[in-house]
Amino acid sequence: MRQHSPSDAANEANSLLKETVKKVTSEYEQAEQAFHANRERLKAERLAREAERRRQPDRAP
Repeated sequence: MRQHSPSDAANEANSLLKETVKKVTSEYEQAEQAFHANRERLKAERLAREAERRRQPDRAP
C-alpha cells in the first residue's frame, strides 16, 4: 500500500492546529503551575509558623 504525503495546505493546517493546541495547553499549564507554586508557598509558611510555635516556650499567665 502506498502512503500519500499530505499537501502543503494540509501541512499548514496541521501546524496551525498544533500551535493552537499548544498555546491552550501552555496557558492551562501556567495556571496550574502558579496554583501549585502558591500552594507550596502557603504550606511552607504554615510549617514555619508551626515550627516557631513549637520553639517558643509555653507562656502561662
